[in-house]
Amino acid sequence: MRRFFVLLVFSLLVHLSQGQSKVVVYQTDFGLKDGAVSEMKGVAIGVSPDLKLFDLTHEIPAFNIWEAAYRLRQTVPYWPAGTVFVSVVDPGVGTERRSVVLKTRTGQFIVTPDNGTLTLVAETLGIAEIREIDENVNRRKGSQESYTFHGRDVYSYTGARLAAGVITFEQVGPLLPRQEVVSIPYQKAVLEGKVIKGTIPVLDVQYGNIWTNIPGDLFAQLKPAFGDQLHVKVLHQGKSVYEGDMPYSATFGAVAKGKPLVYLNSLLQLSFALNQGSFAAEHKISSGNDWSVEVSKK
Repeated sequence: MRRFFVLLVFSLLVHLSQGQSKVVVYQTDFGLKDGAVSEMKGVAIGVSPDLKLFDLTHEIPAFNIWEAAYRLRQTVPYWPAGTVFVSVVDPGVGTERRSVVLKTRTGQFIVTPDNGTLTLVAETLGIAEIREIDENVNRRKGSQESYTFHGRDVYSYTGARLAAGVITFEQVGPLLPRQEVVSIPYQKAVLEGKVIKGTIPVLDVQYGNIWTNIPGDLFAQLKPAFGDQLHVKVLHQGKSVYEGDMPYSATFGAVAKGKPLVYLNSLLQLSFALNQGSFAAEHKISSGNDWSVEVSKK
């Protein structure tokens, strides 16, 4: 009897160690004009009405895998271990691309197609394990003839089962080598001589500010002080589309209305803006892995 009790306690501890938090966070490029997101959530509640469902965003531009990757990198670290993210930006739905669940080294789970969406999370949070979804087990019953909505039939269903503790992470499917995760190439933040290079992973879309992947600690190696003039160059596919000088400022109001500035955004990454204007619209700048920047101190 004592042996049975010990095994029961051990089983419960193993179950808890899987991190089932009953929290699912959704990200898609579906928008909210139709019922697609509601269908996904309905499948999840059908698995367990005790689940807590949240939205990261459903406004990823259509087919923009890179932006999906960035929003995960931006958001996942702020959610506790055990949180399950279901990220569906899947232009290759129905093809041979793999369906996977990644467990970060900080304990969150991401259910997604392995199409590059995991690029930045894998780099910043690390991969504890990654498993391919076994659709013979982890697929909504009666959905086998549906080839174009894996977000509902595979990802939301699997994510809900994992979050609710219906399955363990091991029951998702076979273990995959960590190095096999599909990765999108981009310009990493580096200091070369007296020039810092990086990419524009995303825009601050509401205001048109330019966010880079250059962290504040790397920028600090230029030994900047507020008010110092910085030379900024923006390139698209290696061709210059903007070049100019602007001050390093703590706040937008440190420069006159309509004037440019360099600042650290809320993620403490180097960014460019026009005070009360759109830098992106003014200079026709966008974001993605094919946009890069070079910054130097004058």
